[in-house]
Amino acid sequence: MSNLLVIPMVLPLIVGIILIFLRPFVRTQRIISFLTMLLTFGVSTYLLVEVQRNGIQTLDFGGWDAPYGITFVGDSFSLLLTATAYFIAAIVLIYVFATIGEEKEKMFVYPLILLLLAGVACSFLTGDLFNLYVGFEVMLLASYALIVLGGEKGQLRESIKYVLVNVFSSFVFLIAIAFLYGTLGTLNFAQLSLRVAEAGQPALLTTIAIVLLLVFSLKAGLLLYFWLPGSYGAPPMGIAALFGALLTKVGIYALFRVFTLLFYHEPDITHTLIGIMAILTMIGGSIGAIAYNDLRKIIAYNVVIAVGFILSGLAIANQAAIEGSIFYLVHDMIVKALLFLLIGATIYLSNVGRLDRVSGMIRNYPLLGWMFFITMISLAGIPPLSGFIGKVYVAQGAIESGAYVLLAFTLISSIFVLYSLLRIFRAVFFGESTISKEDMLPMKKAMIIPSIIFVAASFALGFGVEGIAGVVSDAAETLMNPTIYIDAVLNQGGA
Repeated sequence: MSNLLVIPMVLPLIVGIILIFLRPFVRTQRIISFLTMLLTFGVSTYLLVEVQRNGIQTLDFGGWDAPYGITFVGDSFSLLLTATAYFIAAIVLIYVFATIGEEKEKMFVYPLILLLLAGVACSFLTGDLFNLYVGFEVMLLASYALIVLGGEKGQLRESIKYVLVNVFSSFVFLIAIAFLYGTLGTLNFAQLSLRVAEAGQPALLTTIAIVLLLVFSLKAGLLLYFWLPGSYGAPPMGIAALFGALLTKVGIYALFRVFTLLFYHEPDITHTLIGIMAILTMIGGSIGAIAYNDLRKIIAYNVVIAVGFILSGLAIANQAAIEGSIFYLVHDMIVKALLFLLIGATIYLSNVGRLDRVSGMIRNYPLLGWMFFITMISLAGIPPLSGFIGKVYVAQGAIESGAYVLLAFTLISSIFVLYSLLRIFRAVFFGESTISKEDMLPMKKAMIIPSIIFVAASFALGFGVEGIAGVVSDAAETLMNPTIYIDAVLNQGGA
């Protein structure tokens, strides 16, 4: 048992509450929030190392053993995502400091970001379905406020759609939880897994599984992504970077956890449906990414494509494909944050948000242009950058299982990602410069340093893939073998 497991959720929550009372002291808020992110990243990384040494870590709140009390479970999958989330948040905060503006900083932006991260961590670490719902709600409450930060007309319009979709999905989530509890008498993940296996996943449980699939698909942007492009384009770009890097990933995590630990007995129904939805998501995202000239919408649709690609690995459901999805998930969290920050800097420096109204920026800002080029080839999966290894493993898993249709769409989607971003690179950064030397805005160091760090992280993941290969392999093994998770939780195997 490790009491440190509660830190990634409780520390940001407590600090966020404290910062509410420090509203006028912007500089103090910046320092405290940044240090909180770094500390929580350090704790998450330490716990991840502990899992590799001593196995899955568990924490039973109040001394109530699972499955009767609230349990947090830290395995390689959940802690890898938690550590990545706090690493990204710490770096994005540097960008926020430089761009958000003091007026917005006094509108509780830092408490809300910390609350958002607390919800993300709770969702990743919880060991029961109801507290997964609680984690989602904490995260969403913060995002409701962040999406309207500034109160512009477009933000308010998109926030209505975003709030309505998530309130509806949360309502359906609660109904599914009630039916599942009424059927099996528990909400603890480990005990649910045992009882679903004992029951053999009859038609009623498969129906509940499909309802949960629809709920998490709404939250992840799997097929039901109609709300995503506008919502992710509405807030300031620093906030949008957190949304693009983290929010859909919580829905993806829930799908992986539920459909590898609980509902894996009828893959011809559930996993086939996930595969079909993943294909349609990649198709829709690819069309959207090449159909628009709005820079924000192009990168938002690239988020959609990635959701379809990552969940293709879950649909294939073998060791190689799951490993590939985890590799790509970590890569996508980092590089999507980078993409949003680069586009945010581009819009700030050019004062234009469309690719047909600006050109030649690489002449004025060469570092920005070449970092965008690196981001483009990384997202397309070109070696040796971080996107390559995940795509290779998913392709290997598809070939091993004979899922050639999924293989074809995952490969084609990579071409669309490359083409959509190449449109931006060619139109915005090449050609005759539309910005004269007299009109050039200076590049703020705090705007470009986070992007440099993320580019370095992409190279590090690509060249140093062996460094996290063991963690990813262990995460995939735990997902593929539910007994490992069950034994750790119910028998205190991680104590």
